[in-house]
Amino acid sequence: MAAAALRAQLNAHITGMYTDGVVDEDTFEELRDDGTAVEVSRLFIYDASKIIDDIDILMEEPEVDFDEVEALTQHLMRCTSSVGAQQVNLACMHFGNFYAIQYKHGCLMSLALVRNEF
Repeated sequence: MAAAALRAQLNAHITGMYTDGVVDEDTFEELRDDGTAVEVSRLFIYDASKIIDDIDILMEEPEVDFDEVEALTQHLMRCTSSVGAQQVNLACMHFGNFYAIQYKHGCLMSLALVRNEF
């Protein structure tokens, strides 16, 4: 009985994530069908957290290496596509607008959005 209730709660949470656009339903359902959703999600969470922390460190430098920031952001965007994390990907695109023009203050503000969406 408890397992059925937990499964129903999990399914309701996942449905809410689809509705809110947090994850792409087709991508995540494909992962679930393949039996890889848990592992891919775990790797995404670990990798994305590390990448965001690394970007934070770079942004704290007096002279920001925007090329490295761009490389890390591109890596993060590839990670988001593995689980269909649409909102994180959109936040990364917004962040990219600021690092492209090397505007540190804008990067810091939009990096907060990336972290929040993550």
